[in-house]
Amino acid sequence: MTLHDDAVLVLKGYEDQPELRDLYLEHLAAHPDGMYKPCGTGHLTSSALVVDPTRGRVLLTLHKKLGMWLQMGGHCEAGDATVEAAALREATEESGITGLTLLPGGPVRLDRHPIPAPCHWHLDVQYAALAAAGAVERISEESLDLRWFAYEEVAGVADTSVVRLLESTLARL
Repeated sequence: MTLHDDAVLVLKGYEDQPELRDLYLEHLAAHPDGMYKPCGTGHLTSSALVVDPTRGRVLLTLHKKLGMWLQMGGHCEAGDATVEAAALREATEESGITGLTLLPGGPVRLDRHPIPAPCHWHLDVQYAALAAAGAVERISEESLDLRWFAYEEVAGVADTSVVRLLESTLARL
């Protein structure tokens, strides 16, 4: 099974946000290369909000290019077997935390956002990753900073998409 096939299966099984889900599926049907950055009309990305439920906090990265506090995530790579594996890889790489596990039940949310040319859209498949108690983060070269925020602090530092991802994650926890 290809990463493209996996994404189609994951999205078909995702029951929330039906209009956005269908847009993702239409994109993949029209673009066999729609999983990867070279697809100029847009491509799927995979991300994960790192959560420490025992301490009521989330780990956000200050994105180097955007200067915004975001969840961990990015482009799918040829070595990613699944969209879920891409999210876990990105979360591990960007947080420096080993042993993360994804919250069961598949994606937590979808988020489509414009990006600068030459591409047009990121179609993000968003998961939640659980950090073990006492997990120690390590900043990556992709970040300006990496910081834990209490759940109630997120709305004051992050954009609406991150706030919605946190709300959906907390509802699932």
